[in-house]
Amino acid sequence: MINNHRSIFLPLTGITCSNCITGIEMAVTKLPGVFEAKLDFAGERLKVVFDPDRLDYKDLINFIEKIGFGVPTGKLELLLTGISDNLNALLLEKNLLKLDGVLIANANPGSEILHVEYIPGIANVAGISAVIKKAGFQIMETAGGEKPDDVELNARTSELNNQKLLLLLGLFLTLPLITFSMLRDFKIVGFAGDEFAMMGVAALVQFVVGWKFYVGAYHSLRYGVANMDVLIMMGSSVAFFSSCFVAFDIIDSKNVYFETSAAIITLIRLGKYLETRMKSRASSALGALIELTPKTASVLRNGIESRINAEDVVTGDLLIVRPGEKVPVDGIIYEGKSSFDESILTGESMPVDKGIGNDVFGATINREGTVKIEASKIGKNATLSQIIEQVRDAQNTKAPIQKLTDEVGRYFVPIVLGLALFTFMGWIYVAEVDWMGAMINAIAVMVIACPCAIGLATPTAILVGASKGAENGILYKNSEVLEKAGHINIVVLDKTGTITKGEPELKHIIPLNGFNRDELLLLASTAENGSEHPIGKSIVKAGIQKFKTVPFPEQFKAFGGFGISAATKEDNVIIGNNKMMTNSGVDIEDLEPQISRLQDEGKTVMIVAVAKKTEPDSFKPVGIIAVADTIKPGAIDAIDELHRLGLDLVMMTGDNERTARAIAKEVGIDRVISEVPPGVRLMPSERCRRWNHSVTIAALWLQWWEMELMMRPLLQRQMLELQLAQARILQ
Repeated sequence: MINNHRSIFLPLTGITCSNCITGIEMAVTKLPGVFEAKLDFAGERLKVVFDPDRLDYKDLINFIEKIGFGVPTGKLELLLTGISDNLNALLLEKNLLKLDGVLIANANPGSEILHVEYIPGIANVAGISAVIKKAGFQIMETAGGEKPDDVELNARTSELNNQKLLLLLGLFLTLPLITFSMLRDFKIVGFAGDEFAMMGVAALVQFVVGWKFYVGAYHSLRYGVANMDVLIMMGSSVAFFSSCFVAFDIIDSKNVYFETSAAIITLIRLGKYLETRMKSRASSALGALIELTPKTASVLRNGIESRINAEDVVTGDLLIVRPGEKVPVDGIIYEGKSSFDESILTGESMPVDKGIGNDVFGATINREGTVKIEASKIGKNATLSQIIEQVRDAQNTKAPIQKLTDEVGRYFVPIVLGLALFTFMGWIYVAEVDWMGAMINAIAVMVIACPCAIGLATPTAILVGASKGAENGILYKNSEVLEKAGHINIVVLDKTGTITKGEPELKHIIPLNGFNRDELLLLASTAENGSEHPIGKSIVKAGIQKFKTVPFPEQFKAFGGFGISAATKEDNVIIGNNKMMTNSGVDIEDLEPQISRLQDEGKTVMIVAVAKKTEPDSFKPVGIIAVADTIKPGAIDAIDELHRLGLDLVMMTGDNERTARAIAKEVGIDRVISEVPPGVRLMPSERCRRWNHSVTIAALWLQWWEMELMMRPLLQRQMLELQLAQARILQ
């Protein structure tokens, strides 16, 4: 008979045949403390009966993974309210980790987001929620069809407004109370029973403005932990209630300190408001990324097109994306071809031409033709969602110094309370002052410790540092990077939107066959007028700057990946690349040297050919137009300054190698990593363009391989090249 046993059901992955069942059951049964192991092949669930005193379920999971099978875990992300400092977060983490099946619990007081990783067969969401609520925290539930991100934004706004309201109420009551108390001490004002009037005002501050401190202190002491709320509650309460005793003649004293208790609450409330406001600002970069996600999609089901929420798209749905629309989800082109603006992911302003079988990504923009795509990745599997998740993870990591302060914080409050008691007793029995004087000195010890570096300054400094970086276009991969930023010796710069403006501009106009520059520009800008393509827009923009107005073509047609055809009053015009000219029968062999030279300089080359309407098939080239991204004003000076600081610079981009090296040469960067996918680069440069911070070079890409290099500043240059090559291979 088994007296001490426990049964759990573990979900498994990697089971392929009946031999797997036998192997797992035999191997697990041999573990010390295991009484029974049975595997359900259909449900892929392993039932284990074991002695919890001899075997921990985490050891069981490690063993299963060692023998070649997996145990899937669930991940839960909840927005909470009530995490006021690190000790509150540690308290919540401690209680969650006591729950069977919870592997990881990370509560971040900066963002008030809780990350939990658990085993579905052992723990569940209901049990985790129960522990959270029992600990005194509230979960912001998604309701009324709101998205979780909308709930988070609303919760942040609500919390900030609540903190502001409490602060204003505290200031409204405390400032007059302090003023009256000081004038009263100098006998300037006063009336019979004025201490009771002061008591009433102080009570409103104590139990309305400061009520959350009492609630936080209660939940903290309930689990045997003393957090900052305990100090605030004790310091203000001693001042308030001792003054009440004086007012009711229970304590023989001439002085009351109602203004002291009110000032403590209001000043701490000011700190809480500033902290909450900083949290709100810190999440603005993440909110901007989330806003890029398309809201709706045109889906084709059973031959009927309908408009649905992008969230309702399922894998395999056939979606219709028209020119100018955003791609709702990641997918594969099923029908049609077009060019796509992927600057949101890669930062590159030049659209990418794609056709049947090519991958397209959610939130990128279809520039030209209508396409049908088959949804392949939705929800958190989509590329943009993964980038958002990376940014979110970066915001929620703890720096080593913060982990140290968390540990010190466990013992800080009890030590402060002990010092306050020691101060109180010392002033009474050693200095022989009166009870009230000793109490004020003890309160001073507790109050000074309330907004201490252990509980507030360290996480707030990290939060402010990350926020100020975000305001200037710099994102940190995690908090550890922020802490080590002072030791950086390698800086990796994104190209588009950072070194360059991120918008193509007309660079060269080379007229041919009797045309002059103005004639060629007017013809090209007229043909391109109305085009959605960035290259066409750049040509039209140059035409408008030169001629003020540019007429529209009589006819216009775009050929995705090749160019355009148009008709003016007298001529038929085609503008496009080499393939466009070849398909139209235009001989450009003599132009190849000029085209190659411009392309080697990193420019996009378009040939302009004209045929009279009377001879529609006799096209002849009349000019070459080259466009390119433009270096930002101040970028070269900033790069020179970084060189003078002794930093090693690398340019990283999603653009092709020829264009990348041309830009790098122009700005003075020798080392280039090109064609890097957005998942490696952490964050889209589109966001950096919005910050438009050209002086200090907006984006600082700090990748995992960079972390290794920054931790080893004495590594040779060859090691960098090896790591960069490794990043390329990961594509």
